[in-house]
Amino acid sequence: MTACADGAPCWADAMFPDIGAAKEFYGELLGWTYDEGSPEFGGYTQAYSNGRAVAAVVPQLPEMSGQPAAWNFYFASSDVAATAEKITANGGKLLMQPMDVGDFGTMVSAQDPGGVHFSVWQAGSHQGFEKQGEPGSYCWAEVNTRDTAESDAFFPAVFGFGVKRVVDDAVDFHLWDIGGEPVMGRFKMGDEVPADVPPYISVYFGVADCDDAVATVRRLGGQVFFGPMTMPFGRFAAVADPQGAAFAVIDQATTGGDMPQFAQP
Repeated sequence: MTACADGAPCWADAMFPDIGAAKEFYGELLGWTYDEGSPEFGGYTQAYSNGRAVAAVVPQLPEMSGQPAAWNFYFASSDVAATAEKITANGGKLLMQPMDVGDFGTMVSAQDPGGVHFSVWQAGSHQGFEKQGEPGSYCWAEVNTRDTAESDAFFPAVFGFGVKRVVDDAVDFHLWDIGGEPVMGRFKMGDEVPADVPPYISVYFGVADCDDAVATVRRLGGQVFFGPMTMPFGRFAAVADPQGAAFAVIDQATTGGDMPQFAQP
């Protein structure tokens, strides 16, 4: 596969207190299979859908004991050191300096001025997602934040996104693109979200049937926060696994309603 464009979504992983339970949950929900993990990289375990790499699960580090599991989202960069400089120049915070991960690539973890956590990946031998936009794989992502002004200024400045806003007084949503192609969204968290929920990037994984997926989440001990709901882009639901990692499932083949109108912000 070819390298991702700068700023493009390229990978997702999560740390879990019980990696065995995580593998069972996502294996049943999304049909994932796994490699044996890399002891030299803390048991980093890649997940596969039909033999193609789609994500990774990782045992939680001892120093992170007690912290909830969470999905970590990666943006692609051809020069992670230069991107790190843009992060700090635009008010972001580096949580780690650029770090080589064997010959797989180089990464940095950071947060925007409003506290949204994310990572950046400069590919080496590991280019990122080998499958996207299909059941069992990454399909979409959205920055969910209360501090929209911070995120709206930060992410386009760092990653060069084009920006459009949805023309709808009932929702505050921006669409970010690279070269005119939509890559992710920014959604304003409202009063319906508990005040103790921090800002985050919601990662959407594709499923063949959203309602079946929601039933599976519940049966396996996970939570359903919202949905299922049908939109012009698919039928989706916001959920969490039994260890608390929030994400979304979407059936992109089941659509309904009028396509929203977008304008310049």
